[in-house]
Amino acid sequence: MNKHQKIAQCFSPAAFIHDTEENYQAIERLIREQEIGGLTFFHSRHSAAANFEKRAEVLDVSGTFEMLIGLINRYQAISKIPLLISIDGEYGLAMRIEKTPQYPFAITLGALKEDAERWVEEVGYRMGLDMKRSGIHLNLAPCADVNTNPNNPVIGYRSFGDDPEKVAHLAFAAYSGMKKAGIGACLKHFPGHGDTATDSHLGLPILNKTKAELETEELLPFQYGIERGVEMIMVGHLAVPALTGGKDIPASISRELITDLLKAEMGFKGLVISDALNMKAVANLYPEPGELEWQAFHAGNDILCFSDHVKEGIEKIAQNASDKEVDAVFEKVMDLKKRLGVMETKTIEVPIFDWESHSKLQKDLAENYVSVISGEINPEELKALAKAGKLGYREFFTQNSSIFSQHLDLSFAPINQAEKVVLAVFVPSHKPLNQFGMDQGILDEIQKLAKSKPCILIHFGNPLALKHLGKLEDFEAVICGYQFFGETQKRVAALFK
Repeated sequence: MNKHQKIAQCFSPAAFIHDTEENYQAIERLIREQEIGGLTFFHSRHSAAANFEKRAEVLDVSGTFEMLIGLINRYQAISKIPLLISIDGEYGLAMRIEKTPQYPFAITLGALKEDAERWVEEVGYRMGLDMKRSGIHLNLAPCADVNTNPNNPVIGYRSFGDDPEKVAHLAFAAYSGMKKAGIGACLKHFPGHGDTATDSHLGLPILNKTKAELETEELLPFQYGIERGVEMIMVGHLAVPALTGGKDIPASISRELITDLLKAEMGFKGLVISDALNMKAVANLYPEPGELEWQAFHAGNDILCFSDHVKEGIEKIAQNASDKEVDAVFEKVMDLKKRLGVMETKTIEVPIFDWESHSKLQKDLAENYVSVISGEINPEELKALAKAGKLGYREFFTQNSSIFSQHLDLSFAPINQAEKVVLAVFVPSHKPLNQFGMDQGILDEIQKLAKSKPCILIHFGNPLALKHLGKLEDFEAVICGYQFFGETQKRVAALFK
């Protein structure tokens, strides 16, 4: 293989499931002409950098999963060297693809009360099996970010929590589960994206902490993973001036951070993968096509994710990098492909998911994470109030009657006649933008109710949204459900029986 072909193995540009035939053919040309090493799949162009929530665009999303399998087979069939197929699926395929198994968010798994590491490893294992059966070799997860900034616009529910030790253990458990399933995984976003206030999809976050502070918080989960043999780490687009001689340079293109700190000082011997190179935190820095890709390669990245300038990037790296540097990275990528079974790639049949087993896992997990986080629940008292027509109930932010209300087995009176009220809040968004999607008028109404009579708050969704619902002590009790899953709602309802 020549130098250009070896460099091409480092590239994993974006492939979109919902796209035009013209764009599918453009990917085929990249495979044939540039001989790229892999592809990273996303749902659609509009949602490429967003987690699977409400889309800005209107799509025909029927058959997304079948389309994914079809595209993987189509692209693999024309590649000389089998492609490394990756996806960003932190809570399973469902983060990108409808009608596939969704697992709890990291923040939910961080709330597990018993055997958390064992359960998180099992979740990673199940996610990994789903992906492996679908022709995917690498999951760009889990987050090893310590979410110490509750207003973080981009991490939040994607982190296992704000305790560095807990994050270290659970991120490694998730990684280990995926590895056990036979797929690759990576800790991200080095050196730690949890204490930032800017979304790196839109701008450059700057983390102003000393090196000592970083070592006890942000860097700790990565060091924990490195010491236990983690094979891949993704570097984020955030600046840490204390580690780069005072310069506001994104970690993803900083040789000081990747080569000097991560590899030399922290002892990481595995592969470094860049965060998406189309993100505004870095994409706007180098207007000349290919220059960003060279800067990322020179900094120490082994796999370049979501490059918009593959041809120019390969040429720029070929001009600037030595044969020795190129050979070292090429060998690492090919070794990864062999380890993950990429070289034995076969045509994939559309797998059938075991939904019954998935539901059983969800039920077991819900029993472990659903929590009364404030006050206490007295089921007998609630039954007596319901019987006397003195118990009220109200749901907020739901379009239709939820599974939850159907399983309460209590009769409810109008709120104005009730002595006590159960308030079920289904938080519309998991991201903090616009108060997690909650209307201020309704939030005012909830807070007013909590001060006017005894209320039990049931919070389904990101617990970081609780701060918008008033003081916890204003409620007689607060139950955190974390997710909307049917199994979670049934588990919460069981607390009333």
